[in-house]
Amino acid sequence: MPAKSLKSKVKYRIGRARGTVFTPKDFLDLSDRDQIGRVLRQMVSAGELIKFGQGLYAKSKQSKLTGKIIPVKPLPELAKEALTEKLKVKVVPASETEAYNSGKSTQIPTGRVIAVKGRVSRKMAFDGKSIKYQYVS
Repeated sequence: MPAKSLKSKVKYRIGRARGTVFTPKDFLDLSDRDQIGRVLRQMVSAGELIKFGQGLYAKSKQSKLTGKIIPVKPLPELAKEALTEKLKVKVVPASETEAYNSGKSTQIPTGRVIAVKGRVSRKMAFDGKSIKYQYVS
């Protein structure tokens, strides 16, 4: 029986994962960093994954409207998952979201402003839309 390729092992692990965000660290037990990076780049160019930040990848699907490859979740949800699960940063509600939820504002927040405790220097963007950070102490 032939040995499974590294790409098939990575695909299998992504398919079985509960989350939608991945970093190369998630696959380092399969091979070294260079080979994992190569496989992830191949999967991005094949449309099996999307890259939305430095070392941040997400499951993808084909849009029924445009036919383009898009993430399975909206960018703000991907960013929150990446921050809390992968980067271990505490995410709190943004001031705009709190104002809307308490009835002080009628402006509906876009969700692309994420309030974090601490500092984050990682940029997250996809298809021209990016995440902004609101730093809370």
